[in-house]
Amino acid sequence: MELWDIYDANKERTGRTMRRNDFHLAPGEYHLTVLGVVVRRDGRFLITKRVRTKAWAPGWWEVSGGGAMAGEESLDAVRREVLEETGLDVKGWEGGYLFTYRRENPGEGDNYFVDVYRFIGDFSENQIRLRQDETDGYRLATAEEIGELAARGIFLHYDSIREAFRL
Repeated sequence: MELWDIYDANKERTGRTMRRNDFHLAPGEYHLTVLGVVVRRDGRFLITKRVRTKAWAPGWWEVSGGGAMAGEESLDAVRREVLEETGLDVKGWEGGYLFTYRRENPGEGDNYFVDVYRFIGDFSENQIRLRQDETDGYRLATAEEIGELAARGIFLHYDSIREAFRL
């Protein structure tokens, strides 16, 4: 069973945990999610398409990310998520933490912080190893192409992370 830390409104751990996706957070309680924007030195971003079997946003495009496990630091969580979802080890790459945003969903019990990172490095397409249970393909897209996917309403979190696509 995967556990996540519960944070307060100041993004401090409370010492309590929750089961993954068991959203019963009270107002002022949050869990931590991370997003890793991966960009090749040629300015193209690695984006993945969610499998159609996902309960939420099936077939939409996104960047790698997920929940930080209990006790896991944000940077370790994003590196793990990028590696699990793309096969790319971004440790030692340029870039790093960009910003945090907070999302509150009153009545749903799912409030969270999102730490957004950007990693810049050299990689070839043959190094990409997708998780078949999570992704249904990938693209190396320009910032403009990602904006077009967002305009069509099929790119997750775009309004919250668009700054990460400005180099």
